[in-house]
Amino acid sequence: MLLGTLLVLFLLGGTGPASAHAALRATDPEDGSVLKSAPRDITLTFTESVGLLEDSFRVLDPDGRRLRTGEPEHARGGAETARVTLPAKLAEGTYTVAWRVVSADSHPVSGAFTFSVGKPSLTTATVDTGPTEDPATKSLYNIARYLAYLAVALLIGTATFMAVCRPPDAPVLHRLLKAGWWTLLGATLALLVLRAPYETGEGPLGALSADSVTRTLTGRPGEVLLARLALLLVAALYLLRLARLRKPFGWAGAALAVGLAVTWAAGEHASAGIQVPVAMTSSALHLLATAVWLGGLTALLVTLYRARLTPAAVTRFSRVAFVSVTVLVVTGVYQSWRGLGSWDALTGTTYGRLLTLKLAAVVLLLGAAALSRRWTARLATVGAETAETAETAETVVEAEAAVREKVPEPVGGPPLPEGPVAAPESSASGSSEPESPEPEPPAPAEAGSGQRSALRRSVLAEVAVGAAVLAVTTLLTSTLPGRAEAEAAAGTPAVVGASVTNVPFDVGTPGGHGKVQITIDPGRVGDNSIEALVYGPDGGVSVVPELRISFTLPAKDIGPVDAELTDKGGYWGNSFLNLPIAGKWEMKVTVRTTEVDQVSETRTVVIR
Repeated sequence: MLLGTLLVLFLLGGTGPASAHAALRATDPEDGSVLKSAPRDITLTFTESVGLLEDSFRVLDPDGRRLRTGEPEHARGGAETARVTLPAKLAEGTYTVAWRVVSADSHPVSGAFTFSVGKPSLTTATVDTGPTEDPATKSLYNIARYLAYLAVALLIGTATFMAVCRPPDAPVLHRLLKAGWWTLLGATLALLVLRAPYETGEGPLGALSADSVTRTLTGRPGEVLLARLALLLVAALYLLRLARLRKPFGWAGAALAVGLAVTWAAGEHASAGIQVPVAMTSSALHLLATAVWLGGLTALLVTLYRARLTPAAVTRFSRVAFVSVTVLVVTGVYQSWRGLGSWDALTGTTYGRLLTLKLAAVVLLLGAAALSRRWTARLATVGAETAETAETAETVVEAEAAVREKVPEPVGGPPLPEGPVAAPESSASGSSEPESPEPEPPAPAEAGSGQRSALRRSVLAEVAVGAAVLAVTTLLTSTLPGRAEAEAAAGTPAVVGASVTNVPFDVGTPGGHGKVQITIDPGRVGDNSIEALVYGPDGGVSVVPELRISFTLPAKDIGPVDAELTDKGGYWGNSFLNLPIAGKWEMKVTVRTTEVDQVSETRTVVIR
């Protein structure tokens, strides 16, 4: 099961586009905009706070040469922004901006956009931003994260099982604790080493750079991992001390478990977005409940196979598991609401579909848990009946011994026989037959063997499904939440006042598709300037023989108003478009690609 989940993580981690947690909300200048004068700087706005890298911005001029820009920084009063200063004089043409940042929950995100000064270039410099993460680095990083989840569940769950259920001193449980601790230590070190190349999109060998080590140790994700390592060292000393003194786990162990859970909350979804304090508390409780349940199940399964466990101990763990499931349900509902934001995101986003898959797996897990509770109850009933039978037999033996003590031995006669006292002679027969001894109760080890076997099978099913749930959870933590995706889609333009609309078109012939980017400035009642740029199927600027745009206001029965576009040499425009009334105007765009092929599309624009 573990090998299968690791393979899934490797395949999903190494293919497809990367998903990050900070989504780009707006750019200034806006993507594809045509400016009359050169901007002094470039500003990006994200859905959550971001961290900056030395190479967060690459700006290429119309000839494809990289510009010398200032140091990346946050805009005034906003950690969710990234800004870079441009050179004083920019030539006319189209500029390409490639950017890369690290979101607050430790995941990198990158992209690119263009803007033009004066008028667009006939050709645009292309820049390969590459994948957000290197496929090999991402796969190794995700595997290390999954192993860390498994290890912390095994460590905390086994410790809780030993403290609550008080099983016999089974060396196998101590070996489980050691396995959990060493695995978590190795996974944390791997995450620390891979952190820098994961952020910069380099291969695993990028971790060997001295700059990578410095950048990791001084960044917040690295600090969280260092805190986890420190807690692991304290936990090792604590476990060694308890092993020597043979004492159960106490409040100090519980505090260490909470501290470890907080290191996850500080480095994942909960550390960014809305209601951060509540979200981090919920995330820590969710992880603790998962660890107590799934890790405790593993300890229970191993104990059922390798050591003798009383029905009372199984019953105690059943109660703890029920409390853990309750906490999981409450915190899971909150985290799902916080991550999704709407019902539509449940089916309309990757995050929502993964969450649905996780919920289905949790339902299976709860079904296996209910079956385990049923077998636990039956095992407890058999144990109680066995104990009652043994107690009755012990009472009979004590009573017979008391009778023998009261009956005096006959003088000079043979001693009284051992065993039960003979019954008085029957008056009918004049003789008596010795009674046959009563059957002995079954030995405790043999009682409830069928229930124990069934319990082992149901617990094994729980552990297997639980490992799958952790695998889906690992994928969820590396996927853009539905709420953030919706916020990015609903973002407002960074250029205040300008209305920018992208209109896709397809005339139905080979190469006859693309988009028209239309900018109306200032997008208000009265005179406006309108500029339209046609992009071909390759994403570059395309030349078309004719482009017509007209506006209609159905609410006031006005229009159509012809925009009277003229070819400006690379783009179409008109500096005097008069829209007399505010409202939702229907903009009809007609693109003719050949003498006979044309298509019309309609979009709504708001004039204020």
